[in-house]
Amino acid sequence: MRPLPPPEPGTPPLTSATRLLTWQAGQQRGVLALSLLMGTVTMLASAIGPFLLGRAIDEGLTGGFGPGLFFWCGALALNAAVITVAGILDHTWDVENWIRAAFSFSQLVGHKASRTGHAITKTLPTGEVVSAVANDALRVGEIYAHMGRFVGSVVSYVVVAAIMLTQNFTLGLVVALGIPVVGVVLGLLVRPLQSRQAAQREATGRLTTLGADTVSGLRILRGIGGEEVFAGRYAAQSQRVRQEGVRVATIQSVLDGLQVLLPGLLVALVLWLGARAAVTGEITPGQLVTFYGYSAFLSWPVQLATQMVQQVVRGHVSAGKILGVLRVESATPVVAEPVAVPPVGAELVDEASGLTLVPGRVVGLVSADPDESARVATRLGRLDDGLESATPVRLGGVLLRDLDKEELRHRVVVSEATPTVFSGVLGEEIDPRGRRVEAELVAAMLTADAHDVLDSVPGGLAGELPEKGRSLSGGQRQRVTLARALLTEPEILVLVEPTSAVDAHTEARIAERVAAARRGRTTLVVTASPLVLDHLEEVFLLEGGQVVASGTHGGLVERDDLVGERYRAVVGRSMSEEDADEASVNENETVGGAA
Repeated sequence: MRPLPPPEPGTPPLTSATRLLTWQAGQQRGVLALSLLMGTVTMLASAIGPFLLGRAIDEGLTGGFGPGLFFWCGALALNAAVITVAGILDHTWDVENWIRAAFSFSQLVGHKASRTGHAITKTLPTGEVVSAVANDALRVGEIYAHMGRFVGSVVSYVVVAAIMLTQNFTLGLVVALGIPVVGVVLGLLVRPLQSRQAAQREATGRLTTLGADTVSGLRILRGIGGEEVFAGRYAAQSQRVRQEGVRVATIQSVLDGLQVLLPGLLVALVLWLGARAAVTGEITPGQLVTFYGYSAFLSWPVQLATQMVQQVVRGHVSAGKILGVLRVESATPVVAEPVAVPPVGAELVDEASGLTLVPGRVVGLVSADPDESARVATRLGRLDDGLESATPVRLGGVLLRDLDKEELRHRVVVSEATPTVFSGVLGEEIDPRGRRVEAELVAAMLTADAHDVLDSVPGGLAGELPEKGRSLSGGQRQRVTLARALLTEPEILVLVEPTSAVDAHTEARIAERVAAARRGRTTLVVTASPLVLDHLEEVFLLEGGQVVASGTHGGLVERDDLVGERYRAVVGRSMSEEDADEASVNENETVGGAA
């Protein structure tokens, strides 16, 4: 058996929800087969119980306390032992089936979300992706958890019907046909239940999306006084979810009530007919007990079958939602037949802007429009093939979109402006690949001037960060992500505004340390900060999407032509903003750290 969770969930079919569910059954066929076997054994042993009890009663009435009675009593005891052992094993493998399926679908959604880039947020609301993991994966897993008992109930029903028809055809026919009638009546409620569950799932997804968007923009909402507006929207959507839940519960309650009422009426009918047959001598007292036991027992397979239908209905809806996530096309799809990777030391060239990163140089990119320079960085890292197809980028003369993406991700790393920090151990956060020793982790944190983070997090590198690193200030999160980028030690490193959230003194230290740490390795820093640019070997000025000039920071500042004027306008504005914002940054650092 494969470990939990599986190291690789596999490549699922995306044609339909049914095909996806079938594929997953094949993925865990070993555990599923054991569950089916034990479920069948458990249900068959339970079905044999009334037969053994009836034989024991007849033997006791005719022969008294003798070998025959003791034999059937022993058979009953053995049967009870089989039910106990098989039931334990069946439950164990049912739970494992549920966990395996839930883990697998959670991994598939997680892998898709992490590998599609911004395409998934453009295609689906955040709430849909969150619900696919938090709710849908668990509901789909329930199908496989109930499958063993369901198959066992079908097999036991066939066996019981055969036994009853051989003992008394009339009573056997009533029970054998009554149970399917009960199942059909209950099945009529499945379709409206499915439609109402689908509506509730849609409403829940929208509620999750609204909540996630509100929380992520809470600081902005407070700034404009919009908390009450969004809180009202959330409350209104919550009421819609409640209304849909009530509609689902209405059908569910009727279904649950009929599951008790209809089998109960069937048992009463069997008892009345059986008592008359026993009085006339058509059946023995023991057979009457057997028929009563079977009529009561068969309500269990009906309930299991009904529950299975409900699980399949809910699971099919959830599988469709998961399928919607898995069908999202990646912003950078994997190349079917990647070309040979250029050797180490190749130039990275953005043909649209004319930017060429010469191997071994630490350079900067300056633009009056930050979005413009950020688009260049996005192209250099092949983060969006839509941009790169119109504006080709080549590594050693080979288009990035023709290279093996996994190999490219190790050679070219882009650290974007918005810091993303996940929950977990700090050391694992900055070294997710687990390839560095503690001394290297500490050195990277010092290079990023993040030693204060080591002091503020209880346990240092072994300490736990909460979700999104909310215990850290904005500047601390930025420096943690900078340390993480440095530790990847790629052949080509692109840093986008790595010091935008820190004060001038910290920025100067970071600029000096990063330039020294990356000396001799290809590095591009996208920034307009003179404190950073002054430590770089060369600076490129970007205007209108084109590199219009290059040189050292000092050389560009001293130029007395139009290029020098434009360059001074950009970096001079940056200097003014730094002076004006330094007090605000310090305040944010204090407030964020306290939070």
